[in-house]
Amino acid sequence: MSDNPTSSELGTTLDSLYDLIQQRQQARPPNSYTTYLFEKGLDKILKKIGEESAETIIAAKNASEIELTAEISDLIYHLLVLMVERGISLSAITAELGKRAGKPAEAKYSQ
Repeated sequence: MSDNPTSSELGTTLDSLYDLIQQRQQARPPNSYTTYLFEKGLDKILKKIGEESAETIIAAKNASEIELTAEISDLIYHLLVLMVERGISLSAITAELGKRAGKPAEAKYSQ
């Protein structure tokens, strides 16, 4: 990847990371943080998402773009772990977001 990744590279990166997380779920290599999360179970994964969400909120209120980028990345990683744990694919998320694209806000959330 270049020093200035494009938004299309985000999809490739998410695909690769999702695949790696799936592999870690299956193989459970020792000394892997991802293995640790899977072994601790859903409650630990959800706790980490809560922590990372709060840290993202705090970073967003601060002036550091670097800190906010790091916290958003941590949150996305933990969301991917949750997706693998619960069997939610990236294509399911892509489809859901695609259904919402271009719809008025009222239509999106009035269900």
